[in-house]
Amino acid sequence: MIEQEVKKIAQLAKQASLAAMNLEQEDRKRIILGMADALADSRGNVLAQNQKDLDLATELNSAMRDRLALNEARFTSMVQGLRDLVKLDDKIGQKLESWVRPNGLKISKVRVPIGVIGIVYESRPNVTADAAGLCIRTSNAVILRGGKESINSNRAIVEAVRKGGLAAGMPEGMLGFIDFVEREGVKALVEQEGLVDMIIPRGGESLIRAVTDMSKVPVLKHYKGVCHVYVDKAAKLDLAEKIIINAKCQRPGVCNAMETLLVHKDLAQSFLPHMLNKLKELGVEIRGDKSTQALVSFAKPATEEDWETEYLELILAIKVVDSLEQAIEHINKYGSMHTDAIISEDKAALNLFQRAVDTGVVMLNASTRFNDGGEFGFGAEIGISTDKLHARGPVGLEGLTTYKYVVTGHGQVRE
Repeated sequence: MIEQEVKKIAQLAKQASLAAMNLEQEDRKRIILGMADALADSRGNVLAQNQKDLDLATELNSAMRDRLALNEARFTSMVQGLRDLVKLDDKIGQKLESWVRPNGLKISKVRVPIGVIGIVYESRPNVTADAAGLCIRTSNAVILRGGKESINSNRAIVEAVRKGGLAAGMPEGMLGFIDFVEREGVKALVEQEGLVDMIIPRGGESLIRAVTDMSKVPVLKHYKGVCHVYVDKAAKLDLAEKIIINAKCQRPGVCNAMETLLVHKDLAQSFLPHMLNKLKELGVEIRGDKSTQALVSFAKPATEEDWETEYLELILAIKVVDSLEQAIEHINKYGSMHTDAIISEDKAALNLFQRAVDTGVVMLNASTRFNDGGEFGFGAEIGISTDKLHARGPVGLEGLTTYKYVVTGHGQVRE
């Protein structure tokens, strides 16, 4: 029954994606504003359903509860995120390049929708509105499958935005929702080859790997965010302190939070004791290499596993490195190609770091927390990609499109 129901949702989404090709930009804007207005009107119900989810989520840790929770500010941001989408430049139909061949054929490369996009996600109910808005803004149909811990919140959000979208002219089936929590629903969705064009999983590494292993459809993903901050010997220490605290403590349960701090040996004695005592006061557990342990008595020994762990909580791994090159080597070995930062006033060091670190986003003298679609000006993002093909880094409107070639002639035939 689950497989049949998911296939029916996918078939409706496929039909809607074809109908959506005829939607003009103003049509899509009107649909999204209708979704935003309907969502705003449902504030009381959505927050009540979210509280129901929180009351049932007794086994979630603090980081996961934070992801699940919707307060007034987050709800307002979710509605505003939809409204902000209509302010962004339209991507569909955009001519990327064009040229004329010697035989007179004019060839154009034009941005088009991907088609049907399946989103599999955990905890964060705001993804429901963000994903729906981004996909519809780019003329894609979307099928949402949230986690069981947020099922009541997601139902309430989908009910509101679907109602508003349909009233504003959204094709029936363009916003699909798998309204049951059994794992078979995910398996059925990712096997809809020919109906679903791309899957985007958002959540923990185990979910993403499971989706990728099962899927018969291309997957846009990141497994985890092992994000680094490297403090170079030419760093301004007050700047470094500010960035480190923000990257680790501002919101530790998200994928762009720092998990490993690398510090040049020339700064270790003067910088690390003060910095680590500050982090300890903020509740951070320190796990360090031998050099770090020699500087502060409260540092626990860091194991090989710590260097590749995404903690998503107030735990930080520390390593003292001999050089910039050693820092780069460490990041390329243990990093997840998500976000890596350097703090330095040395232009040569900044240039080498940005060229040599194999990562989706390089931060120069800025917090890793800025790897975010909203902060990049993309509007609400669909997620962060550490893949190297199709899209990398924050995935906004452009990442939800592909392209086709349009060839215009006047009777040419190939000899």
